[in-house]
Amino acid sequence: MAEIAASDVGTVYVTPAHLARMEYDARRLNATPHRPHHSILAGRHASRLRGRGLNFEEIRAYVPGDDLRHLDWKASLRVGRALVRSYTEERDRPALFVVDQRISMFYGTRRAMKSVVAAEVAALAAWMSFQAGDRAGAVLFDDSAIHSIRAHRSRTRVQAVLSALARCNQALRADSPVRPNAGQLDAALRAALHLATHDYLVCIVSDFFGADEQTLQLVRELATHNDVVAVLVFDPSARAVPARGKIVVTEGELQVELDFARKAIREPLGAMFEQRLAQTEDLVRRCGVPMLTIDTEQPTLLQVARMLGHFAQRRS
Repeated sequence: MAEIAASDVGTVYVTPAHLARMEYDARRLNATPHRPHHSILAGRHASRLRGRGLNFEEIRAYVPGDDLRHLDWKASLRVGRALVRSYTEERDRPALFVVDQRISMFYGTRRAMKSVVAAEVAALAAWMSFQAGDRAGAVLFDDSAIHSIRAHRSRTRVQAVLSALARCNQALRADSPVRPNAGQLDAALRAALHLATHDYLVCIVSDFFGADEQTLQLVRELATHNDVVAVLVFDPSARAVPARGKIVVTEGELQVELDFARKAIREPLGAMFEQRLAQTEDLVRRCGVPMLTIDTEQPTLLQVARMLGHFAQRRS
């Protein structure tokens, strides 16, 4: 692919360097344990979602109210009194980011393309996981391929995820001969099922193009043994088509220019976009997992911060 113009970075495309710089933005997002838990992407602290595993801490005397399942029978018989094994919550959680980079994501009427916003959300979440000491992996997909990266706890692994994500992103282009593949979302979720075996945090970042009842079932399967968060990326035109301006919509070699100033075009398109978004939101909600919506107009960092609840308080 040709070199990306500086003005296109963060709007039309992402680069590994752009996603790497988001490590510093992630540090501003507060997920520390001594403040209220507004974050569902938090790392090393008690989760608002599924409980993590348990780490053995010590053997101590039984006190009324202790879980009888934690009685250490051998130790109790040896000393002649009831002893229990004490556990603390495991503080490591692997995270898996399922990120959509299909041609349907290469669309944006305001600040950035949906594909860019999805990549930025995934980068922020991956850096937050790394900073919390958690493992990070990914399932990245476009219309023709799925790239699976197993979760590992290292800066190198996060950088590998972001580099692969940038490559997928930069392969998108308006004149691409690739046809939209609605079924690829389900294929990516099946790949996630193979990687996220138990107690993962699975973050699905997509416009959910092509989502159907099968998608709903796959998300529910993922949520059986993992915590799943759905991030729905949409363009503001899905809620309100601009009153003026023109955009070019393409599908392979077919390109059509839409003039929003024409009422005969603006109103039917607006109704169609809004209906599709409402149907997608309804289907994702039916999956029974937390759903976050993020648009292409506002800065990604500010929207993620709002979803998490607050910025970290910076010490002077």
